[in-house]
Amino acid sequence: MVRIVDVCISTVALLLLSPLLLPICILLKFTGEGEIFFKQERIGVSKKKFNLVKFATMLKNSPSMGSGTLTLANDPRVLPIGKILRMAKINELPQLYNVLVGDMSLIGPRPQAERNFDFFPLEAKPVIASVRPGLSGIGSIIFSDEENILNQVNSEDFYAEQIMPYKAELELFYIDHHGPKMYLQLIFSTLSVLVTGKNYLNLMYPSLPKPPEALKKWIRF
Repeated sequence: MVRIVDVCISTVALLLLSPLLLPICILLKFTGEGEIFFKQERIGVSKKKFNLVKFATMLKNSPSMGSGTLTLANDPRVLPIGKILRMAKINELPQLYNVLVGDMSLIGPRPQAERNFDFFPLEAKPVIASVRPGLSGIGSIIFSDEENILNQVNSEDFYAEQIMPYKAELELFYIDHHGPKMYLQLIFSTLSVLVTGKNYLNLMYPSLPKPPEALKKWIRF
């Protein structure tokens, strides 16, 4: 059922958004470095790798520059047009294609680059890889402001030792409780975050894992 809904929603969304997506493609082609799409290998279901597609918002060689696969707020690698697209999360819309072809679902654990996936606790990796990754999900909603967090701590060690273990807890919670009801709830929660900047996951899921002490400054329930 979820797969059918994924296909239906992604198809309709791509059609309805085409008047927005096509001008962006043209704009990107004639600005910045002339790249329209950015493709990055991510870990999918059963650890099968796939190319996640986004609008190109950063310099071509950004993964081998600066903070690598981690993007900070006000990252100097982000192009001027890219800042606008990232602020509105429009850069993520091409992933509807990944949903349509089955690489991803609308809801699931956020697909990670292999380097970041390796930061998950060892015992969590096979469980997280047992389900289709998502365009959004509990981890994505809780960490919707991740770039600003990383900008303040500016440390890969903090990302590996604090953020990724907590993300793993959130993704495992999703996997333990996921179903059609949660799927729909998280779609609406994603829209709520995009429109209002607020999420109500702690009210919807009282047993949701609480953030570690080091993250409570940014994540409050």
